[in-house]
Amino acid sequence: MATAQKIGAAPQELLRDKAWARWTALVLLASAMFFAYIFMDVLSPIKDLLQSTRGWDSTAFGTMQGSETFLNVFIFFLIFAGIILDKMGVRFTAVLSGVVMVIGAAINWYALTDAFLGSSLEEWFTTHLNYIPGFDELGISPFYEGMPASAKLSAVGFMIFGCGCEMAGITVSRGIVKWFKGREMALAMGSEMALARLGVATCMIFSPVFAEMGGTVNVSRSVAFGLVVLMIGLIMFVVYFFMDKKLDEQTGEAEEKDDPFKISDLGKILSSWAFWIVALLCVLYYSAIFPFQKYAVNMLQCNLSFTDVDPDSFWGSSAVSVWQYIVMIVVAGASFASNFGKNKALRALMLCVAIMALVAYCWMGYMRQSASAIFAVFPLLAVGITPILGKYVDYKGKAATMLVLGALLLIACHLTFAFILPMFKGSPIGGVIVAYLTILVLGASFSLVPASLWPSVPKLVDAKIIGSAYALIFWIQNIGLWLFPMLIGKVLDSSNPEITQALADGTMTQEVASVSYNYTAPLVMLAGLGAAALVLGFVLKAVDRKKNLGLELPNVAPESVKAEVLEAEAEAAED
Repeated sequence: MATAQKIGAAPQELLRDKAWARWTALVLLASAMFFAYIFMDVLSPIKDLLQSTRGWDSTAFGTMQGSETFLNVFIFFLIFAGIILDKMGVRFTAVLSGVVMVIGAAINWYALTDAFLGSSLEEWFTTHLNYIPGFDELGISPFYEGMPASAKLSAVGFMIFGCGCEMAGITVSRGIVKWFKGREMALAMGSEMALARLGVATCMIFSPVFAEMGGTVNVSRSVAFGLVVLMIGLIMFVVYFFMDKKLDEQTGEAEEKDDPFKISDLGKILSSWAFWIVALLCVLYYSAIFPFQKYAVNMLQCNLSFTDVDPDSFWGSSAVSVWQYIVMIVVAGASFASNFGKNKALRALMLCVAIMALVAYCWMGYMRQSASAIFAVFPLLAVGITPILGKYVDYKGKAATMLVLGALLLIACHLTFAFILPMFKGSPIGGVIVAYLTILVLGASFSLVPASLWPSVPKLVDAKIIGSAYALIFWIQNIGLWLFPMLIGKVLDSSNPEITQALADGTMTQEVASVSYNYTAPLVMLAGLGAAALVLGFVLKAVDRKKNLGLELPNVAPESVKAEVLEAEAEAAED
């Protein structure tokens, strides 16, 4: 009798079955990644200041930025991170990744402080790490002779931060799968990335403000800002730790007792052609976006005509940054909210508010005459359309088709930056309008990736090894994220020999040189990555049709299918 009652009893409602709980878990994970994204690009909007105050040319800047993924790629740390994730579980790996990020950020900050200048440590880095046997012969060394000591130590810190950041990335993806599988997974992944990308806008707005605060330039203040927010991100992971533990107590799962990692697991993953296509698509997309972000502000500085703003006016004050950020939050919040709710009038009102706030935001960026304030618009359109895309993939499918569309937009945007934007250099208003429109579309194209690509991975591999699958994809992605920041810097220097020569002759100052580059060659290279992604997108669609992988199918089963499943479960319980 007791057994029969147990069988017939209603199943226990788990924490993840409650909408507020799973979305709270998502907010905690996404907030931590939001802070990680702030630090990831905290130096990007002040590339010119790094050149004028620390002597970092484009090659030094690119080499340092590419170092973020060096240990992940060549020491295979990211593969080990996937193994740790599969073995130890989401919550342990999340907290570990947060600690590693904070340690790396602290080293990065010290490298750019005045205390480092003239120290014995600076002297050591100047005379050492100029040649690393094996790595130099292969052309993959993260250092080179003549690289500024501050850039070398900063690269060391960025390497450590990169280990934690990429570990956090695969952990957050695994956490979302854990809480949202069978539910709004594409919407959740897209929303997480949309919130995380607001970190890009945040650092673009505030990093130059902290660097130039008080009328004196100090780039270490920007890094200190990033370090503080990373500490807040660590707190978010700690809170998630206890929430995730509560879920496991309900389900009776023990993450420490997952199936042990086997080399054969990697074989299962690597033997899938579809997995390889998705992984290559990932590396091409991300290599055309993340490395570009690190140079985007400087690209705008070199292609737009800016005028000096009176430092005593409102537009030249630090207060305008706060107000612009508030307007940005209104844009993001209203556009995101316009996707939800049953009241059509309220949703339309939210959309109108978002559009008006976006126009106000762009106007403020123009009035500030700031390249970083202009590029900060990058993620805002993505925030509004990502929920739409996520919902569409969840309930309608067509993930592979969205990847093809994303590649087309990616190509168009980089070619616009390369050939059309320079034509408007003499037109202050026209150039800014072209820049804004292109940046918004580029951000929107990138939102197609988390909404369509990441939710497709669970369809390609067994759930028990999904952590390793994400780790492998991130490792392959990291190859591009290591290579292309460095490659862009080298191409930029080599395609602007007159600037290099003028600096050597002393006929041009570092300040002038930093805003005088021609970015055509690097941008064409990035457009080429988009073209390769486009080809692979069509290949993926063909493989999906042939092997019936379900990439074009919705993530959420139709109601009729759900009803059949529930009916079958009820009959089984009665039997």
